Amino acid sequence: MPLPGPPTALETAEYLFNHVSRYYGLPEDIVSDRGPQFTSRVWRAFFKCLGVTISLSSGYHPQTNGQTERKIQEIGRFLRTFCHSHQESWSQFLGWDEYAQNSLRQSTTGLTPFQCVLGYQPPLFPWDGEPSDVPAVDYWFRESERVWGKAHRQLQRALRRRRTTADLRRSQAPAYQPGQKVWLSTRDIKLRLP
Repeated sequence: MPLPGPPTALETAEYLFNHVSRYYGLPEDIVSDRGPQFTSRVWRAFFKCLGVTISLSSGYHPQTNGQTERKIQEIGRFLRTFCHSHQESWSQFLGWDEYAQNSLRQSTTGLTPFQCVLGYQPPLFPWDGEPSDVPAVDYWFRESERVWGKAHRQLQRALRRRRTTADLRRSQAPAYQPGQKVWLSTRDIKLRLP
């Protein structure tokens, strides 16, 4: 959702309820970073009344919310690329970007987000290219097709880039056995010890 600036805690809770929960139901738990709107009393009280638990990710452990962080980076890259040439109209095409994101097969599940949530994959871009008798409708579909294609290509490039980058840093995981002792770093864990 395009917003004029960072929302307050109450606005964030209302947006989440009005634009997510009404379609998918209330979550049992919300995992978020430690942004001011997610640590506020308003946020906690709002979801406590709804029976939703709040979990905050560790400050020095971005992997806790890694999927979300990667998705935000992908969307940010697409928006920077697209908005460069469409600074006045970018928000009207966010729906097509979301449609493209939800149609991209995920390596972890082998399915698209649409398939995971809906149980099927809707048509990718249903317009057959036939011009309309109405110029405004024709223009909207041509622009949407262009945005869809650009979003889909950008997502494919991001996926390839992410896979290549991840493979560079991967190494064989050690094989631990039950009862084996390992070192645990406490560098970023606040302990109440002298």
